[in-house]
Amino acid sequence: MANDLGEFLRSRRARVRPAEAGLPTYGERRRRVAGLRREEVALLAGVSVPYYVRLEQGRTGNVSAEVLNAIARVLRLDDTERAHLHDLARPVSGKAVKAPVDRVRPTVRRVLDSMSDIPAFVMGRRTDMLACNRLASLLFWNRPTPPDGPLNCARLVFLEEQTRSLFRDWEHKARETVAFLRLDAGRHPNDRALAALVGELSVKSADFRRLWAEHEVQERSAGRNILDHPLAGELVLDYESLRPGEQGDQVLVTYLAEPGSRTEEALRFLASWHAVEAVRDV
Repeated sequence: MANDLGEFLRSRRARVRPAEAGLPTYGERRRRVAGLRREEVALLAGVSVPYYVRLEQGRTGNVSAEVLNAIARVLRLDDTERAHLHDLARPVSGKAVKAPVDRVRPTVRRVLDSMSDIPAFVMGRRTDMLACNRLASLLFWNRPTPPDGPLNCARLVFLEEQTRSLFRDWEHKARETVAFLRLDAGRHPNDRALAALVGELSVKSADFRRLWAEHEVQERSAGRNILDHPLAGELVLDYESLRPGEQGDQVLVTYLAEPGSRTEEALRFLASWHAVEAVRDV
């Protein structure tokens, strides 16, 4: 992923208005770049212009944390973006590596299975879906077990029409997915499988290419999704992401319905309907 650092810095300085950085706004009509110029970022961060230009060229050398934090302050980066800047500017050196296969601990699988009223799944590196419970499978595939083979959330979002139609605000879901994948790429710059996934999605999806070029980064934490399920209808679900134990690259994602809501009733219907169908098939 060539010069992600330079592309990230350019995308971030393009969104900062001179007035927001405390610069005079006269002569704005003559500005030929969106946001801040490289010279302005260098001045405000207290570094030389040639030094900052080298950073945008991906030539980081032994850049210090203090310099990176000064640039982050000028570009008004949030905590996640600041950490991403540090990852890009000071990557782990070495050849491309094949990451070990993520495995879900048996105790975490038992937790998943015990959450019979809550759709839940475990997501690992590269947005791989490592495990999911029965209700999550009913939610995403309308069947009690997921499809055979490896599952990847980014592939589902961008390449599966069924997933696109499931999320009412698909654009938001797509942006969220890309932002999480970007963060993973910054943390693991030598991951060959991740590079192959980004390449595949870039070739197959114009939407992915568009969003990947925006360089947004975001931790998967909490939010709300509205789903249009083919059997259960509209589902309003809040999601929470938790990190199980010491599995730093894995998150347990749960989808929660408001108690007493129509969505809670619809999830119960979804589970019971498939249970009845299973009995009929015996």
